[in-house]
Amino acid sequence: MKQATNALPGLRLTNRMFELPLDYADPGRKINVFVREVVTPGKEKLDLPCLVFFQGGPGSGSPRPLTNSGWIKRMAQEYRVLLLDQRGTGISTPVTAQALRKLAPQQQAQYLRHFRADNIVRDAEEIRRALIGDKRWTILGQSYGGFCAMRYLSASPEGLEAALITGGIPSLTRPTDDVYRATYPRVAEKNRRYFERYPQDVERVREIARHLAVNDVRMPSGGRLTVERFQQLGLQFGMSDGFEMIHYLVEEAFIDVAGGAREMNWNFLHQLEHAQSFDTNPIFSVLHEACYTQRAASRWSAQRLRAEFPEFDPAAENLFFTGEMIYPWMFDTYPQLLPLKECAEILANDASWPTLYDVASLAKNTVPVAAAVYYDDMYVHREFSEETARAVPNVKLWITNQYEHNGLRADGEAVVGRLLQMVRGEA
Repeated sequence: MKQATNALPGLRLTNRMFELPLDYADPGRKINVFVREVVTPGKEKLDLPCLVFFQGGPGSGSPRPLTNSGWIKRMAQEYRVLLLDQRGTGISTPVTAQALRKLAPQQQAQYLRHFRADNIVRDAEEIRRALIGDKRWTILGQSYGGFCAMRYLSASPEGLEAALITGGIPSLTRPTDDVYRATYPRVAEKNRRYFERYPQDVERVREIARHLAVNDVRMPSGGRLTVERFQQLGLQFGMSDGFEMIHYLVEEAFIDVAGGAREMNWNFLHQLEHAQSFDTNPIFSVLHEACYTQRAASRWSAQRLRAEFPEFDPAAENLFFTGEMIYPWMFDTYPQLLPLKECAEILANDASWPTLYDVASLAKNTVPVAAAVYYDDMYVHREFSEETARAVPNVKLWITNQYEHNGLRADGEAVVGRLLQMVRGEA
């Protein structure tokens, strides 16, 4: 375990790197897993309880503290906060097309099979024992981090003092198709609300789609902007500021240039590219549907089921944006996904994924769990979360429409404060 310490106003940061097995069943090959420890100044030597954070995603690194604010400020008052870069993310032996380019597609697929929640939890348990021995710690899981938390409760509850979850209680048993059959209608409802708020964008979006259908528009990084890629901006609809982000973006879509030509605005293309992280976060694209698969293949579930929802057809007159769906065409469109196309196909048709949740074990859960479930959550189906909570004892739900999926980012102090009260029996 290597470490280095830094400081910023109100926080003390210690960087720790752990060398852990890629495959716990065959622990010869190692990867690095990074943890940033955060404490309040003056409390560095206190025997504080630990709280480890599981980021959403999959494939996103943990937050990089810039100021003493939000949920980190609240938790650092009484915990030693551990910001975990889940394997393959941040600086934990990053997974990128660049890093995998010397591997054949089958080798890439075999490597990436080790980057789901089951191994993320195994990493966390190794780190817990290295840092605090037999002591328990508390976990906080946001979105996909909640999936990791549920896996933790299923596989290694002896390591947990409590679990806090925000917008991330998964179904324990439902197949991937159930997830997307529930997701498409929720995204459609977000579209309807968006166009009700900004009716002028109906024609703007239609004009953009028509232009993209007949013109080869290139992004600043070189990839082509297709109608389907433009539709993926709808991923932002699940956030509290998502409608505004897209509205202000499409306002700038076109520019008139000298000579009377009307073109796509380079500034629009730059901002759109910045809003989409598929190139920089390939785990999200390659393993997103695998978040749900247990003893089954997803077989490009979102792509197969889209035909059941014609409002999302790229040729629709009144175009709808899509949401948190992954499509095979993305591996022909995004430059950093192109080298992973065959690998993605292998994984999409892989039916040997291990079971993620031990339902029998979870039915005996004794770890206190408090979870914020967002009533209008576009990404994690509320009814499935409630279904899981009914099957797992000691789970308290705070069902609210006060926040969207990004409640932890938007009002972190209040959200985690409420969850702490719930898990301690104070609310």
